[in-house]
Amino acid sequence: MSEQLARINIAIDGPAGAGKSTVARIVAKELQYIYVDTGAMYRTVALKAMDAGLSPDKAEKVAELAARLDIRLIPGTEGQRVWVDGEDVSSRIRSLEVNRQVAQYAKIEGVRSRMAELQRQMAENKGIVMDGRDIGTHVLPDAELKIFLTASSRERALRRFKELGAQPGITLEQLEAEIVERDRQDSEREVAPLVQAADARLVDSTGRTAEDVAMEIAEWGKAIARTISAKEK
Repeated sequence: MSEQLARINIAIDGPAGAGKSTVARIVAKELQYIYVDTGAMYRTVALKAMDAGLSPDKAEKVAELAARLDIRLIPGTEGQRVWVDGEDVSSRIRSLEVNRQVAQYAKIEGVRSRMAELQRQMAENKGIVMDGRDIGTHVLPDAELKIFLTASSRERALRRFKELGAQPGITLEQLEAEIVERDRQDSEREVAPLVQAADARLVDSTGRTAEDVAMEIAEWGKAIARTISAKEK
């Protein structure tokens, strides 16, 4: 940002495959903010639990494991890298198996409370763009700008299909069915369910590019920052 404006926190929530991570990264770059991929954090917990042979029904043990993990989100030339306990797991957390299991691990109360604690620490100094499913409602309820980003289930499935690349046995219809089921699980879970915050702006990305959506959000962020800066003078 060329202007010297107040720094704010931006929360971007929405269902799986809505383009939250891509949009959030572009917004953070435009505003020169730090991007926090909360989904990667939950994927990391799921991966390490699976590595340890812990199924989602072992909630207490999974929560204990999550509390011990040293998760770091490190900016890189090709995007944010995810490290856990000294290992780069950026590629492994995007596997189809993790994709299918992460919702079960993410709904564990002990896991969510630990991840939320870490996420709030990251946002203390402002200048954060954070995406997830409960950021505006639970993690950063005081974020100055809240977005609920969505898209049709078919478009979200198509994006995930392209992201996974050519993998045997994966069809677009199968991915769409899994996304619809993930929506149901996320919306109905007892702890921090997926829901649009009352003060969030609804953005439908169907048929729109990530750049177009991100620039709109960035402009909203700048406008809010200007208002805050003006009040502080």
